[in-house]
Amino acid sequence: MKTVEVLAPAGGWDALEAGVRSGADAVYLGGPAFGARASAKNFTREELEKAAAFCHARGVRLHVTVNTLLKDRELPQAVEFVRFLCSLPVDAVLVQDLGLFTALRRLAPELPLHCSTQMSLHTPAGVRLLWELGASRVVLAREMSLREIREARNSCPVELEAFVHGALCMSVSGQCYLSAMLGGRSGNRGMCAQPCRLPFAAPGGTGHDLSLKDLSLLERAQDLTEAGVCSLKIEGRMKRPEYVAAAVSACRLAAGGEAVPQELSQDLEAVFSRSGFTQGYLTGALGRGMFGTRRKEDVTAATEQVFSKLRGLYRRELPRVPVDLTLEEQGGEGVLTASDREGRQARAAAPLGDPGLLPLPRERCRQQLEKMGGTPFYPGEIALPEEGLRLGVGALNSLRRQVLEDLLEQRSRRQAIPMEGELPPPRPRKRPAWDRLPARACFRKVSQVPEQAKACRELCLPLGTNLDALDRLREQGFPPVLLELPRAMFGGEEQVRARMREAMDRGYQDFTCGNLGALALCRELGARAHGTFSLNAANSWALDALEDLGLVTAECSFELTGRELHGLSGSLPRGGMVYGRQALMLVRNCPLANGAQGCRHCKEPGALTDRKGKKFPVLCERLPGWSKDVPQGGAEVFNSVPLWLGDREEQLGNLDFGVFRFTVENSVESAAVLEAYFRQEALGFDYTRGLFSRGVE
Repeated sequence: MKTVEVLAPAGGWDALEAGVRSGADAVYLGGPAFGARASAKNFTREELEKAAAFCHARGVRLHVTVNTLLKDRELPQAVEFVRFLCSLPVDAVLVQDLGLFTALRRLAPELPLHCSTQMSLHTPAGVRLLWELGASRVVLAREMSLREIREARNSCPVELEAFVHGALCMSVSGQCYLSAMLGGRSGNRGMCAQPCRLPFAAPGGTGHDLSLKDLSLLERAQDLTEAGVCSLKIEGRMKRPEYVAAAVSACRLAAGGEAVPQELSQDLEAVFSRSGFTQGYLTGALGRGMFGTRRKEDVTAATEQVFSKLRGLYRRELPRVPVDLTLEEQGGEGVLTASDREGRQARAAAPLGDPGLLPLPRERCRQQLEKMGGTPFYPGEIALPEEGLRLGVGALNSLRRQVLEDLLEQRSRRQAIPMEGELPPPRPRKRPAWDRLPARACFRKVSQVPEQAKACRELCLPLGTNLDALDRLREQGFPPVLLELPRAMFGGEEQVRARMREAMDRGYQDFTCGNLGALALCRELGARAHGTFSLNAANSWALDALEDLGLVTAECSFELTGRELHGLSGSLPRGGMVYGRQALMLVRNCPLANGAQGCRHCKEPGALTDRKGKKFPVLCERLPGWSKDVPQGGAEVFNSVPLWLGDREEQLGNLDFGVFRFTVENSVESAAVLEAYFRQEALGFDYTRGLFSRGVE
């Protein structure tokens, strides 16, 4: 793009008009299904058609979100919905699901596909992989610093979109399962209930230690564009049109290098904020200063006086489309031609007055033609007869109205984007044959590994594990080891790449990948890649796509029920979680850092306590060779009790292996779990069935 784009949210028609009339270059909105804000008003198919015409007539791009994880029964419906969007057409479709992305790239190669922030893209290799696969734009993770954005920009020429204002989730987008696990409402499917805003207390914290302030990078808009961001995105499809207008107006000024007036800044904060705003991720100022809640004063600041003032920002059409006009005499008629800069023309004619009528002076003609108020047009070049024209003022005004209405209607029409062919069926599935579901046992450190792990098919340990210790496990007869690549690699891709090469030189060729950036590194280095749950493989087409990208095995999303797991097709060997505390959040700003002393540099797991007294472990995920000069990977928040499906083996018959994930357990506790599984005994402590039976919305 030649200039930076201001991208506005639209949760309904009023917000759409507010965004366009206050100066947005593009808007994004959702249809009746498959959007990541299912609770927004959203748009019917008829309203989408109207919205496309409205935006295109005014030179505004329209992006539609189809950015939820899809189940097998839904993906064909999503493809058909995008076929409808291509007929309008829209300017881009925003996607999260890799199965849908791959299908659309084949069926509609000319359709611009934008990769949602739900794809958790935060490394140069991950961004580059999606560009190679055909993405025209990547929406970067909110947690990236300015340096990390530049690194992504330098990796490939894909367009980069970044959030500059709005709500800030605690978790990396696409990596939050808190709402799904606690309430059955999946954030990955657009149904987040925001349980993170409830009390979760860290030692010495505020008691709301999963709640961040809202984001505002308006002051850094120029820095973002210089770093390579082409689209400045405003969050807020659940917010009022007054908020949209205020945010767009402020962002428009900031993008142009102008200062945002103090009054507008105050009004924007008044209509919505949580204890003010933060720039923490962009600047690297993590810690307590980023946390905040919705206070009473935040609510009461949004007065009717503020709302009324902000409505003035979008009460009228914004003149944004230049129109050239030519007025001339042809065959006894006055003919007015209007032309836009894309080559469209509209023409209208009216009979000239009697020969004895004095011509309307040239300057008066100009004055009347320049009156384009109430339309999205403004006058460009105006060509007029030297002697004026024998037309009355009323007739000339009528000609002006006719050509502008005609031109607006022409601009609302676009040629459909071709989408040919049908969604191919997923690859067939050959059911695995086993007497006992093979186990993949994952540990946080070597000291957790018990003798009983020798009966597993394979082990998994972090990439940073001492290689000599891994060699000793091999010498002692333990099964092959897969090395787990960090789920969060903010600013640490080079570290991870170097450590992978070191491990591969020692004979360790298998790595688990929890994000697309990790998979890209495996492809680059020729390593064997195994997908984990956080790749969010939720349908058969996603499994096929991951196999095409080089995965050797994949762990399915734990948001699927047993029945949905059983119904998956595809030839890629797959597993599912059988035991372990399920990860609820992947965070960059650790909630334990909300204490008065900041980061605790924990060597052992900490915990959050909810309002019912339940403990949720928090584990720091350091990058290999971490030092204070290098950003940390992140932290993970885990469920208060472990999942246990070891006695549901008859319902796991479509899996090739079961995953046992040990986090806070010591070696004795790990041994007890494995023994219970291999001996088909009951666990001796509390557990959950997770989403295996109840599923998610």
